[in-house]
Amino acid sequence: MESEIKIFSGSNSQYLAEKIAGKAGQPLGNIEVVRFSDGEFQPMIKESIRGSVFFIIQSTFPPQDNLMELLMIVDAAKRASARYIIAVIPYFGLARQDRKDRPRVAIGAKLVADLLETAGVHRVITMDLHAGQIQGFFNIPVDHLSSSVIFYDYIQSLQLKDLTFASPDVGSTNRARIFAQHFDASLVICDKHRKRPNEIASMTVIGDVTDRNVIIVDDLVDTAGTLCNAAQLLLDNGAKSVRALITHPVMSGKAYERIADSVLTELVVCNTIPVNQSKMNSKIKVLSVENIFATAIRNAYEFKSINSLFV
Repeated sequence: MESEIKIFSGSNSQYLAEKIAGKAGQPLGNIEVVRFSDGEFQPMIKESIRGSVFFIIQSTFPPQDNLMELLMIVDAAKRASARYIIAVIPYFGLARQDRKDRPRVAIGAKLVADLLETAGVHRVITMDLHAGQIQGFFNIPVDHLSSSVIFYDYIQSLQLKDLTFASPDVGSTNRARIFAQHFDASLVICDKHRKRPNEIASMTVIGDVTDRNVIIVDDLVDTAGTLCNAAQLLLDNGAKSVRALITHPVMSGKAYERIADSVLTELVVCNTIPVNQSKMNSKIKVLSVENIFATAIRNAYEFKSINSLFV
């Protein structure tokens, strides 16, 4: 007998989960989260999921309650006899902690992978990991989707000439190169040196951007310091315009103010993380990922290929 598909959402990803479930042609399941006065919470699945293929949609952006809630919902699903549990994590938090780059630090991304597997996840669907090798931290299948499917169409709609793609740091070079190859455009790199996290000591441009329309490509924007400095540097080096296409809008600290005051023509992001509507400004544009995730969910359930959704 074929297992029934069930799609649920964590508390802070419901805005996106409702759209994904709608595109997948399924109702969003009912979860109640009981909250205690001391901050403790307990998710409770309010319908039978016995023998089902259980999808739980939750991005793990701060606070870390989002990660804990995801783990607890997975544990509840396992104990309620779901046959197969798939964690749909549009934004995979702690992914910047993907290696031991200093003495006596944790590898947070590996720890999260272990926690998900221990909780009972059988498969992970995510998008634009900070480092692709994080897939290797898992002993279960990981479907690593790419936002390029969305961004390609948007870039095409701009009809820009003299196009150059830029990586804001050496680590994002491969991501920017994929875009440059797709549009048969040139590539430049903004090489930065950090004093400490979120603080840049120096930055230089490798490549020529004179009279070019430059598009910066990256996986996430946090405080926007690197992004705004890179945009200014590119403009100072002769670029005609600078815009950015970045998947995950972490946008902490003074990020919104920095974007508003920057030389960027626009910042285009995806809705893998909810933007702060009270701080939004005219330079920020949000594209939706529900079609990609709905297709991935449908194909995962029907055991069809999702190769077209990869990089």
